Amino acid sequence: MRYRSIGDVEVSAIGLGAMPLSIEGRPDRDRAIATIHAALDAGVTLIDTADSYHWHAGEIGHNEELIAEALSVHSGSDTVLVATKGGRGRPGDGSWTVTGTPEHLRNACEGSLKRLGVDAIGLYQLHKPDENVPWAESVGAIKELADEGKIRLAGISNVSRAQILEARDILGATLVSVQNEHAPAHLVHEPELALCTELGLAYLPWGPLRGIDGEFLAVAGELGISPQRVCLAWLLAKSPSMIAIPGSTRPATIRDSAAAADLVLPAEMLARLP
Repeated sequence: MRYRSIGDVEVSAIGLGAMPLSIEGRPDRDRAIATIHAALDAGVTLIDTADSYHWHAGEIGHNEELIAEALSVHSGSDTVLVATKGGRGRPGDGSWTVTGTPEHLRNACEGSLKRLGVDAIGLYQLHKPDENVPWAESVGAIKELADEGKIRLAGISNVSRAQILEARDILGATLVSVQNEHAPAHLVHEPELALCTELGLAYLPWGPLRGIDGEFLAVAGELGISPQRVCLAWLLAKSPSMIAIPGSTRPATIRDSAAAADLVLPAEMLARLP
């Protein structure tokens, strides 16, 4: 398993995006926990979650509680960095809301601390900019949480280059990661990836497998592996800042994804991919 850095923490180059374990179509609890354990057994040391990763109204933090339960009974849990987020909500009708007020972010962080059962969150990410709240106010709330020791490292998600630079000015070295959508079907954030590479910020692509087709399928066939594994290895080859967090609902799927951390695609194959 190759490792990469988020701030001063080394994590596996492939993490687990835990959202599918708690939203619509989620597996039963036993399979969800088995999937988390399979990730850990495969060498994964980064799990990405959020307080808004749930299905029905009234179950805020479902995903965080699930992760806490799975980690509590696994011997390798002390090496895992849990990255959670605050600033979004789910009313239970399938929609998503955005609330970036300092008060909401403080309350969200307190709730995540309790559900995860920790004194400080390893990586706390501002889930999405709120167009009704100045960006500096939302990021400033994250800085206050860091100054108080409630979070160790900070990240931002769904952001532009300008927002990354403004957050960097406010948070300084506490800002260690950016999480944007990045996949074969969504390459509009290449400028943000380039900036993260320049600044030494970890880049966590969400939805990394969307749009796998064409040459990905061809390369996978030539190598005798899954196109998902090819896609993840392609992402890792883009930048040393890249740490992919594919979602999974089955042990076998996350084991296959984790194997991408050790896959180095030949240059001629990379040249055929986007």
